[in-house]
Amino acid sequence: MKFRVDRDVLADAVAWAARSLPVRPSVPVLAGLLIEASDEGLVLSTFDYETSARATLQAEVADEGRALVSGRLLADICRSLPPKPVEMVTDGARVSLTCGSARFSLQTMPVEDYPTLPDMPDATGTVSSEAFAHAVAQAVTAAGRDDMLPVLTGVRVEIDGSTISLLATDRFRLSHRELEWDPRTPDDTLAALVPAKVLGDTAKSLTSGSEVTIALATSGSGEGIIGFEGMAAGGSRRTTTRLLDGEFPKVRSLFPSEHLTVAKVDKQALIESVRRVSLVAERNTAVQLAFADGVLTLDAGSGDEAQASESIEADITGEAITTGFNPQFLLDGLTAIDDKQVELAFTQSSKPVVIRGTSEEEGAAEETTFRYLLMPRRLLS
Repeated sequence: MKFRVDRDVLADAVAWAARSLPVRPSVPVLAGLLIEASDEGLVLSTFDYETSARATLQAEVADEGRALVSGRLLADICRSLPPKPVEMVTDGARVSLTCGSARFSLQTMPVEDYPTLPDMPDATGTVSSEAFAHAVAQAVTAAGRDDMLPVLTGVRVEIDGSTISLLATDRFRLSHRELEWDPRTPDDTLAALVPAKVLGDTAKSLTSGSEVTIALATSGSGEGIIGFEGMAAGGSRRTTTRLLDGEFPKVRSLFPSEHLTVAKVDKQALIESVRRVSLVAERNTAVQLAFADGVLTLDAGSGDEAQASESIEADITGEAITTGFNPQFLLDGLTAIDDKQVELAFTQSSKPVVIRGTSEEEGAAEETTFRYLLMPRRLLS
């Protein structure tokens, strides 16, 4: 194997492929990055039996061949190279890398022991890469991080014709985001549970091209797979991951159909106020929010400890209400919203709040595509 490639193109592709490598691989070869050189260019691949990544890029290939080297080490090396063309050559059981006056010699792993990457399923449809990345970033806000509850570490992706719905929950909060896309089959109705971390990292990394192709293959046995493909500088990127097995909770019914109290508040003013007041909140205690007479009053702290209070203007419709929330969870939802104004809708103080962006124009809140539901916390007396 012998090839020559642009340093920036190589560094970007290696970093992308190596990002999903396991920290503690079950077998040594799974820490490897497979380099395949042919007349068509280079293919860089990683796979840990759950998630695969495949980057293609243009290169001047003198000799075809394959080599398996440490992915993280190669990523570190490529990131440090000077801005000059990179040449890589296999030399027995090693790979030599030359860039300007910098030279590295890497030990190879047995290629024959490396697992075969899964095939990409047939394309289900395409979506704007920027819109998809933004929607996923909003949805994963509420995804669980407890591996003891693996179902809640996923995002439920529901495809209904030209609409994709993304749902995530960690039992204390719930996010729901919808976006339009271009399905290959307009009448398709599909659902999948995708690992939130993989989905978030992948969507964020595929914004170089104008669109992302989504390929979904589901099965009742839990062996489904989802793939994503997009363009990048110098080539394409493709990743697949196994779907999570298990029944995602039926969370849509948690969004109430009517509200007794609705408050509209300037988003940035609320974020800054919550950050200030929560400085005195003890760990795992709530920040109190009291809505009454056109004012939202925030309080935190109790007893002999430090206390804080702040008031901001609010457009309140309905009954006065006092409730409390985990301040970080509240901030997570507020910062995920795009609009300058937010609407907080309540049924009663012991029930969840539904937060969404709105506009000062009448009725604009009905058009929002992101909703964040947050459970209240018990207030200290």
